[in-house]
Amino acid sequence: MPKKTHVIEVQGTAIAVTTAPEGDYISLTDMLKAKDGDFFISDWLRNRNTVEFLGIWESVYNPDFNYGGFATIRSQAGLNSYKLSVKEWVAQTNAIGLRATAGRYGGTYAHKDIAFEFGMCISPEFKVYLVREFQRLKDAESDRLRLGWNLQRTLAKVNYRIHTDAIKESLLPAKVSKAQAAAVYANEADLLNVALFGKTAREWRAENPDVEGNIRDHATLEQLVVLSNLESLNSVLVRQKFPQSERLLKLNGIAIVQMRSLLASTSMKRLR
Repeated sequence: MPKKTHVIEVQGTAIAVTTAPEGDYISLTDMLKAKDGDFFISDWLRNRNTVEFLGIWESVYNPDFNYGGFATIRSQAGLNSYKLSVKEWVAQTNAIGLRATAGRYGGTYAHKDIAFEFGMCISPEFKVYLVREFQRLKDAESDRLRLGWNLQRTLAKVNYRIHTDAIKESLLPAKVSKAQAAAVYANEADLLNVALFGKTAREWRAENPDVEGNIRDHATLEQLVVLSNLESLNSVLVRQKFPQSERLLKLNGIAIVQMRSLLASTSMKRLR
């Protein structure tokens, strides 16, 4: 599954963080570099409290967790002869919270919840700074996404002026009232809504009576890019005197093609 990797620095130690659709995972292998003395992930897994914590976490987040395998491990945890690797833990319990990976950023990774718990094995201070730096990373990602969304929302509003000018010049009869003009503008705005979202603004509102804003306020970044393009294209089609029904079919076809391209675009994925 597609993922991206960032590196955060915690008290002078570089730590890899991978983000995938199933969540954020932090490198325990990197975290160990900040530990004084010999200490291994297998030592942590030997601890009965660790096994209990991992079992509870998996029971909450993993519907495919193997409770039978977990029960066997729990019965042996804490014994002097007990040894367990991450790969063995995953194989026996079908766990998703820990994973061993290969490649450039290879090593043992843990879901952020588990990695924070593991941070206590380094030191309480290290855990506090780990949480802080991880949150800084997520805040920065959120800011980039918000900036991209706001930019496309602004472009869509600018193109809307081009769109309404074309309607004013080509569709509005002379000397209409403001109410009549507004009705035509709204009708054309809904043409774009149907072409892109598959529904009018009123239909969206009926489906979402308790949601603030309008259908375009809740659009994705990809949808806003396409909306901006459709407004420009519709203004051209309006000036060329295409009937509304024909314009809807053309714009819907264009919207489908462009959304497919944007959803597959690596550049757009970097904004997420």
